[in-house]
Amino acid sequence: METISYSECLKEMFALGRFGIKLELKTITDILERLGSPQKKFCSIHIAGTNGKGSIASYMASILRSSGFKTGLYTSPHLIKFNERFCINGEMVSDEDVVESFLAVKQADTGERKATFFEISTAMAFYLFAKAGVEWAVIETGMGGRLDATNVLQPAVTVISNLSIEHTEYLGNTLEEIAAEKGGIIKQDTPLVTGVNQESAIAVLNDIAEKKSASVYQYGKEFTVVEVESEMESKSECKMGIGTRFTYKGINVVWQNMETRLSGPHQIQNSALALAASELLIKQNIGDEQHWLTEDSIRRGLAGTIWPGRLEYIMQKPLVLIDGAHNLDAAENLGKYLQKHHASKLTMIIGILKDKPYKEMLQYMLPYANRVIFTRAKIDRSLDPQILKDFSINVMNVDAKVYIIENVEDAVENAIKSTSETDCICIAGSLYVAGEARDKILRDCLKDSVVEA
Repeated sequence: METISYSECLKEMFALGRFGIKLELKTITDILERLGSPQKKFCSIHIAGTNGKGSIASYMASILRSSGFKTGLYTSPHLIKFNERFCINGEMVSDEDVVESFLAVKQADTGERKATFFEISTAMAFYLFAKAGVEWAVIETGMGGRLDATNVLQPAVTVISNLSIEHTEYLGNTLEEIAAEKGGIIKQDTPLVTGVNQESAIAVLNDIAEKKSASVYQYGKEFTVVEVESEMESKSECKMGIGTRFTYKGINVVWQNMETRLSGPHQIQNSALALAASELLIKQNIGDEQHWLTEDSIRRGLAGTIWPGRLEYIMQKPLVLIDGAHNLDAAENLGKYLQKHHASKLTMIIGILKDKPYKEMLQYMLPYANRVIFTRAKIDRSLDPQILKDFSINVMNVDAKVYIIENVEDAVENAIKSTSETDCICIAGSLYVAGEARDKILRDCLKDSVVEA
């Protein structure tokens, strides 16, 4: 077999981006058949949605791992290192694993149309998980559902987190059209857990599920949560590591004092979706004498979940919060969180991609900032910071200071050096900005500061 270095492997993979997005399943199906159908060698949970699917996937992987199962987790995009997309028992795979799986998939990519970046990486995930003897894999879709490369699975449970208007050029212009695409992951006789609450969208999902004899469990109907406000929450101040406690009123159970360390009110619903999916796995009697989902293992897995770059407190002095907030709903969630928890003085570092509704996103994120530094990630889809600055005058506090520092690492270094130890910095607007900032902080800026464990 051909041999290449890790850097050569990544260069060749990222070059595939020029072929764009191809929504069809024949190419990935043919590749997987040539690889011996690795996706059939483990059990799986399949997760789609607009926001929250990565958090839910992380919850599920942590719960399964806590219950004794060898667990794979496939998510995208990565924040710092490509290998983050493929985790086995909570650890990303090695550089050697990435190269070996890429070459195996490349050798199987002999169809009329060459595979795209996402198709290749998806096949790599299935290959890696099968080779490692993973028992359960939690798989996050890429962009859609029906024709997403991950939709070759036969999962035990499917999850659709929520829906909003996104990627209209591929998924449609209405919630109903997007629901039909995301709902394409629903499988015959396979239960669906969902947080979708728009009447028109849930009607589409219910129709798909009925045709496939799939039971639907909707947040707010078949299961819900009651938040228990913690002492930290009641203080309404920006602190490191604010999590959430709640009572889960489930499909068949009530679990008191469940905890998640992930911050933000939206994590209550994400947690509930993961718990409902876990309930359904218990109902299916998965496991054996050594591996079993129990209330205790589920509780441990939920509390131990880490999902970097999503409302993540990464430094103590000054307090630094990183949140990808890469679309309108995520920006709204961040804005609500900042309104409740921001320090008396807040610096924001913001970079947004060209295809995002930046005006609406800024309207949610900027009102609570005393200072804003606009920047841009290295990816060529990044929006010119000058455009962000020009619009910001419409929504900023009149006394707020606004700057442009184009390089993310320079913006982070400048903000940390010029911010009081008692104040807060929030980095947001793009997962790419979050990743570059997180890498800089972990590599160069922490020193004597405290990182959340």
